[in-house]
Amino acid sequence: MEAVNLLSSNKYTEKQIGYLFISVLVNSNSDLIRLINNGIRNDLASRNPTFMNLALHCIANVGSREMAEAFASEIPSILVAGDTMDSVKQSAALCLLRLNRTSPDLVPMGDWTARVVHLLNDQHLGVVTAATSLITTLAQKSPNDFKTSISLAVARLSRIVTSASIDLQDYTYYFVAAPWLSVKLLRLLQCYPPPEDAALRSRLTECLETILNKAQEPPKSKKVQHSNAKNAVLFEAISLIIHHDSEPTLLVRACNQLGQFLQHRETNLRYLALESMCTLASSEFSHEAVKTHIETVISALKTERDVSVRQRAVDLLYAMCDRSNAKQIVAEMLRYLETADYSIREEIVLKVAILAEKYAVDYTWYVDTILNLIRIAGDYVSEEVWYRVIQIVINRDDVQGYAAKTVFEALQAPACHENLVKVGGYILGEFGNLIAGDPRSSPLVQFNLLHSKFHLCSVPTRALLLSAYIKFINLFPEVKATIQDVLRSDSQLRNADVELQQRAVEYLRLSCMASTDILATVLEEMPPFPERESSILAKLKRKKGPGHLPNIDDDRRNVNGSSEHSENTDATKTSSPSLMADLLPTNRPRPATSTPIMLSDGSMMFLSQGSTYPLTDLLNLNSTPSAGASLLVDVFSDSSTPASVDVSEEHFPRFVCKNNGVIYENQLLQIGLKSEYRQNLGRMYVFYGNKTSTQFLSFSSSVTSHDTLTTQLNVHAKTVDPIIEGGAQVQQILNIECVSDFTDAPVLNVQFRYGGTLQTIAVKLPVMLNKFFQPTEMTSQDFFQRWKQLGAPQQEVQKIFKAKHPMDTDVTKAKIVGFGVALLDGVDPNPANFVGAGVIHTKNTQVGCLLRLEPNAQAQMYRLTLRTSRDSVSQRLCNLLFEQF
Repeated sequence: MEAVNLLSSNKYTEKQIGYLFISVLVNSNSDLIRLINNGIRNDLASRNPTFMNLALHCIANVGSREMAEAFASEIPSILVAGDTMDSVKQSAALCLLRLNRTSPDLVPMGDWTARVVHLLNDQHLGVVTAATSLITTLAQKSPNDFKTSISLAVARLSRIVTSASIDLQDYTYYFVAAPWLSVKLLRLLQCYPPPEDAALRSRLTECLETILNKAQEPPKSKKVQHSNAKNAVLFEAISLIIHHDSEPTLLVRACNQLGQFLQHRETNLRYLALESMCTLASSEFSHEAVKTHIETVISALKTERDVSVRQRAVDLLYAMCDRSNAKQIVAEMLRYLETADYSIREEIVLKVAILAEKYAVDYTWYVDTILNLIRIAGDYVSEEVWYRVIQIVINRDDVQGYAAKTVFEALQAPACHENLVKVGGYILGEFGNLIAGDPRSSPLVQFNLLHSKFHLCSVPTRALLLSAYIKFINLFPEVKATIQDVLRSDSQLRNADVELQQRAVEYLRLSCMASTDILATVLEEMPPFPERESSILAKLKRKKGPGHLPNIDDDRRNVNGSSEHSENTDATKTSSPSLMADLLPTNRPRPATSTPIMLSDGSMMFLSQGSTYPLTDLLNLNSTPSAGASLLVDVFSDSSTPASVDVSEEHFPRFVCKNNGVIYENQLLQIGLKSEYRQNLGRMYVFYGNKTSTQFLSFSSSVTSHDTLTTQLNVHAKTVDPIIEGGAQVQQILNIECVSDFTDAPVLNVQFRYGGTLQTIAVKLPVMLNKFFQPTEMTSQDFFQRWKQLGAPQQEVQKIFKAKHPMDTDVTKAKIVGFGVALLDGVDPNPANFVGAGVIHTKNTQVGCLLRLEPNAQAQMYRLTLRTSRDSVSQRLCNLLFEQF
């Protein structure tokens, strides 16, 4: 009560003690809260700047819901009033920011929002700094209301970056002009895509270039505060460059700048450089530049003292890996694994397993790598990893003999890890016959080798070995009596473990009663596993923790810019089933008489041999779905987008020439995509990231198409988890089949409950006709011969248009390759022109396409000509492509 009385005093010191006491000690549920609020209200109305500041500080310090209800509508008017003192404006902006963080639903958006943006023009930099913090938070909540802040932020940033430190004397910190304001402005710009206005965009580019240039200048002071302030601005500028992902020169420069920090004596700088380069590695423009630093990163892995920096080095090696350097990176990771800290071994094992599979052209290398992995770090090899080896060996005939020989040799070691025994038991049980011709690996030798490990293993491994033994009885009649003796022994038939006892009894009876034909039918080789989403990748994401939304650009369709995209089709056919399309059922793999199919609860159902469930279709698109599945598909295709929801198309054009990225984002949800296409089939991984700390309930998403599109494009959406935890991310798989050429795009409809309110979002999915391109290499003679054949007026579409972006040759090449065609060098007589060829694959037909892009640098114009065998295809491809330049 004494403190409340002090609030009404006119002495500053007394009032200050009263507010201090209330801020620190009064409970927000106190009976006195009404009296306190009256005192605060009087001080806010007094127009005395010192008293107003005390009141605002008290509101911000307490920050309770009651305070927000009482004052959230008053503070904005103080903030934007023309006669408010600068110091009070600062306090009001920070007080409003605090209330918005604790009770966002009580801070009313209204007329004041447009006026808050103009505080970025204020003469007083303290006001600008406080306002920038407030605007950044509000812009994340409702980006459209604060879109005008982009131009003001760029203008203010430009003034700071280009000023001499003497101009901003009060705000210069160790020779760096207004570093904290610069950082906040750069962070605000990360709430938005690159500016659409060309002049504004070039001004921002100029600012970022200046910041990169200043980083190269010799330091003006040797004190650590100078380098800290300078680097804080630099790293935030690099974050903005990465966020925009649209300026190749800036991305490459940022990469080179970070490369210099990789060998810096300051540990924190090395850590930050590695972390930022991980993100740069996923951009098509800077991936190659990141790869040039591979030796430095490998050296960091070997010599770095700090474990957290070593972990970032592993992350970066994983991100920069592609077909050209996979063997080197995997070898280095395996070498590091032998001495790696125990805390990160499991993560490294998962990454090695993913890379070895993803970039395995030669599957013998893959088998060797995984067995090496088990040898070096067997305790950290999770079940998912050894399941995966078995699935790949079963699904690939060409590697089965080699795998059997390799595991047989590996099992010769006196001390084998149990995971190696599991892999060995499974593979020899299935394919031991492929090496049985050699007397050194005869059936009896194989059996004795496996059985010598039996007594050292846990119960699940023993159960797997018993299954391998009954398989041996079928494969090798000569060891039947030996194995029956083992099964008949008391240690098996009277085993304390019911699983082992049951297997021993049943396998023994089966071997005694069944004829050789029945035995051969029941124990025949395991069929190929059906395709599944990668469990190793899922485990790696879980390992990173629910709060860490993994970078969805991690897996690129053509990681090194273009080379993988234009590989010949034979290589594509024989390369791995994609990492994305895992084959994994999550139960222990075991010999069975039937085809394993995963059920939604994670258990496994076995279909009898007579069933015709298709196993060979890579994307499971040509299969006839079960009744339940087709019912779901029908529901999706018949429903339509609710009329009240606007379909978001903001990021749609950015995906014409790329397959991965963020397609939608608001203050609650981030939707990211990863896609891969092969001929007329596609698979899209949709990632839903919950940006809040609250659960999303009743989460559902479906894909709808209008009437015509349903006949041209089949999209099958798998179900998605109905609950998304705060800070977590879930994934949904869409299987896509192009039936015939199309112009429209399907719509993704998302619904969920957040804080009791139903949220509905509709996003246009970037499934365009050019995604079904197969690039085609041609000689000059073939190209012009085909060009003449497609000379009918309706087969050609030509467009002459003004360049919207800088005319950079490398960027143009990357976009044409990203569009899907093969870029043909030396075909056009004019070397400045770009020529491409490809074939659009649909289920019904194939459409050949030739394109020619002629830039005119003087006039800043392009002429784009497309010739295809179908006029609708020419028109659609032209409309998609010309927007990119």
